[in-house]
Amino acid sequence: TTHFEAMPGINCTQATEFSLAGFTEDLATQVTLFLLFLLTYLVTILGNLGMITLIRASALLHSPMYYFLGNLAFVNLCTSTTITPRMLARVLLGKKGITYAGCMAQIFTFGLFLVTECFLLAAMAYDRFVAICHPLLYPLVMSPERCSRLVTGSYLLGLTNGVGQAFGMSSLFFCSSSTIDLFFCDISMLISLSSSDTTLSLLILRTSSSLLGVPSLLVVLVSYVAIISSILSISSAEGKRKALSTCASHLATLSTFYGPLIFMYLMPRADTSRGGDKWAAVLYTVVTPMLNPWIYSLRNREVKEAWRRLRKIKLAWT
Repeated sequence: TTHFEAMPGINCTQATEFSLAGFTEDLATQVTLFLLFLLTYLVTILGNLGMITLIRASALLHSPMYYFLGNLAFVNLCTSTTITPRMLARVLLGKKGITYAGCMAQIFTFGLFLVTECFLLAAMAYDRFVAICHPLLYPLVMSPERCSRLVTGSYLLGLTNGVGQAFGMSSLFFCSSSTIDLFFCDISMLISLSSSDTTLSLLILRTSSSLLGVPSLLVVLVSYVAIISSILSISSAEGKRKALSTCASHLATLSTFYGPLIFMYLMPRADTSRGGDKWAAVLYTVVTPMLNPWIYSLRNREVKEAWRRLRKIKLAWT
């Protein structure tokens, strides 16, 4: 027996497993995608673990910005691990199915880390705002205690979102033939597939978007409006360049994260079978977690200097 109920007039049994459509049925393309995603995942692990290790090991990077960046690297690692291994297994083993419990777990963990990343990026934007607009107050405002509270709050808000999304899905009924036209369990697509009343699930989704997604984005926008205003008031071109350079990596990260999300969830669609969404989803679930550590490594002089110092220490020990 089950507590789910389909809408009146619909005859079907409750799904115990979903089918993930993936990208293509062509074998040669599947092999190519498998190798590409495997390489991306390995680079993601290497880059994010390397960034976490470097930040912990180098005293040069013991500052608020890198404290946030270390947590961002951890979240990126978790986001990628939530999605990519199952996608690789699907291609390698030909397993299209994902159990109902597995889908619930994926929705919970992905919802948790997605919102956590939103608030970590907002905290990093606030950090840049204080550093550029109020440099004399920076040590006081961005104290270790406040940074710790900002990071803890980000994880708690992410946890709230994950629990809410999983609870919203638990009230839905799905026919056993349900196929998700993506490579992972996406809550908005599952709601559209449900054959039961989706009012509660939609309410939870919209409430979490309004109360969690919008405020974090507003913090980013307001912070950068103030930052740009402050930079424009700097008289020297060199001063402007230095101020902008401290934000360049963060702006690149924001673009790769929010760009695909806006395309995926805010752009209007004519139908529910949306091929472009798969590649937008690839960007923020697979590509962005890989790019973030390299964006900061290649563009940041402090990170480069920390690498050089660690290499010198390593050479001295060998």
